[in-house]
Amino acid sequence: MKALNLYGIQDIRFEETKEPIIESGTDVIIKVKAVGICGSDISRYKKLGPYIEGMTFGHEFSGEVVEVGPEVFHIHAGDRVAGCPTYYCGECESCQKGELSRCEHLTVIGARHPGSYAEYVKLPVENIISLPDHVDFETASLIEPSSVVAHGFYRTTMEPGEEVAVMGCGSIGLLAIQWAKIFGAKKVYAIDIDDTKLAAAKEVGAEVLINSLNKPAHEQVSDHTNGRGVDLAVESAGSPITSSQIFALPKKGGEVVFMGIPYADIQIERYYFERIVRNELRVLGSWNAISSPFPGKEWEASVHYMNTGQINVKPMISHRLKLEEGPETFDRLVNKKGPYVKVLFIP
Repeated sequence: MKALNLYGIQDIRFEETKEPIIESGTDVIIKVKAVGICGSDISRYKKLGPYIEGMTFGHEFSGEVVEVGPEVFHIHAGDRVAGCPTYYCGECESCQKGELSRCEHLTVIGARHPGSYAEYVKLPVENIISLPDHVDFETASLIEPSSVVAHGFYRTTMEPGEEVAVMGCGSIGLLAIQWAKIFGAKKVYAIDIDDTKLAAAKEVGAEVLINSLNKPAHEQVSDHTNGRGVDLAVESAGSPITSSQIFALPKKGGEVVFMGIPYADIQIERYYFERIVRNELRVLGSWNAISSPFPGKEWEASVHYMNTGQINVKPMISHRLKLEEGPETFDRLVNKKGPYVKVLFIP
């Protein structure tokens, strides 16, 4: 089969690779129909992270089952599915407590297990998510990032009727806007420096659009809230700058949840750091997308709200490309050669 394999820093290759085979009674092999590029993929491509040289990359996907192991009875060839790409050890203290996202040995396909930038991918049956008829393959390929966002919102104390600011309108931010609405937000502020992304934010439900190039985001939020601030601020840009600025957005006693990963050192100016202390903020980190019982309520809820249409990913998808365009696409993404929001490969 053809696949995109990572060999080193900015060295990804479209090449012939061995197809997965059934090795365990619980294995499921899926023909990939759509697979998305994650921000973590871009970072790993740019400067590496956990990986094995030549490993097939990618982890956000959907597809059709082609073969199952002898111990698989409720999933059949021809079924439409998505896959939770995460492996947990089940033995560490966090796993024993049911806190699977905190597993000491957490990993995802595309790192130490073959990933989904390929024609076929293999996962254990417990990682398989069945799709309802009205959730198409493109939508289903974003169940994993949607579950990442849901996991973050479940960590907060958000209540219906509150106001939420989402800083960074990439795919995680655009999903966060929609999850904020599901959790009952009466108003969502979308913040970015890219008007194209802000337009997408409006399409998925944001009421207030803030371009922070024009004026600092916290000043604009203050203008809109009569100096109060929002109840919850979501950091979804994953940049060192926004990871500092986010602390100036909530009201006194408000919350911040980090869903983005900056992959760089963060220098927090005194003004922003003092917002944590002086406003007695509650600051939360959120990692991965799984909970107990595995893969977790995040996945079930994502499928449900995609099925009802309350999560709409179509405005997020900016590119649908062939797998063979992968090397050029990663180069363009890393070197910012053009506007991208969510890129899907259609093998």
